[in-house]
Amino acid sequence: MVNQTLPSYSVLTSSLATAESQSVSNIKISWQVGFKQAWSVFGAAVFLVTVPVFVEAPLVRSLPWLSLALTAAWLWLSYQLMAKPKTYIWGDLLLGFSWSWLAGSVYWGWLRWEPLLHLPVEAIALPFAIVCLKRGWGKVGNYFYLGSLLGTVLTDIYFYLVDLIPYWRQIMQEPELTPTILHSALVQVQTPWGQALAVILASVLLACGALPLLSRQLHWWAFGGAVLSTILVDSLFLIAAIAA
Repeated sequence: MVNQTLPSYSVLTSSLATAESQSVSNIKISWQVGFKQAWSVFGAAVFLVTVPVFVEAPLVRSLPWLSLALTAAWLWLSYQLMAKPKTYIWGDLLLGFSWSWLAGSVYWGWLRWEPLLHLPVEAIALPFAIVCLKRGWGKVGNYFYLGSLLGTVLTDIYFYLVDLIPYWRQIMQEPELTPTILHSALVQVQTPWGQALAVILASVLLACGALPLLSRQLHWWAFGGAVLSTILVDSLFLIAAIAA
């Protein structure tokens, strides 16, 4: 299913080159004209990290193939938007979202029982993003993807260092025991080490997400929005765990 979407990338990259010739790929913010656009990109990045999580999560458990197939739909829509200068930025951003959606569909659909595979799967589009950035293509979307990936990396590091991986596996294997398992995991999080590490990693995320907002380029706002959204998503899951 994934391979069926990949051949379209040659068409996509040629479209990117055409769009660049129309001087829309290297867009910089004019603070007199484009400040609102910068915040629009930031808000869209936040939305694409937070909201789809609560849509994809139940979908991928019950209909994983449908979730995976939707990647092709996101890529098609991205291509359509990027073909027009006025909507290029939004298609660009949607391209980066497509990679995150693809990784989420693959991992949570078939591999969620093994936490050690989470990061490798989330990084599935990293080679493509690097190639695109070296050529100056799709900066907004690829920086969004990299920001989302950075947030995932730091969250997973926390799970490893606080020894929450066993609870992750147990929840995947015995979902009916989730409230009990979450209670045990919270005890682990509330230790001095767990709390100190949470503060450190949250501070790193905050710095990595806020500093890019000082830039005058839209792709950094997409990156910052994706990183800062990680704090929001992690907080929501923590609240859900406490409530459970």
